[in-house]
Amino acid sequence: MADRPTKLVVDCSTGITSEVELTDEEIAQRKADSLAFAEAEAARKAEEDRIAALKESARAKLASGDSLTEEEAAVIVV
Repeated sequence: MADRPTKLVVDCSTGITSEVELTDEEIAQRKADSLAFAEAEAARKAEEDRIAALKESARAKLASGDSLTEEEAAVIVV
């Protein structure tokens, strides 16, 4: 069986550091936190990509003389 994940616990008053196995609840929380971070990061990246596409569209329209949408105008006037 694989070793359980551990954490370091430091007693600041004594300077003693100990390695302690994580509880089932701590392991579950780490997994939940990891999933939440991955979802938030995917959403952030999708928004970043959406804004980049709007900026590129705005640049192309400006170069060709076409009208911009309000959303395109908003991303280039920042």
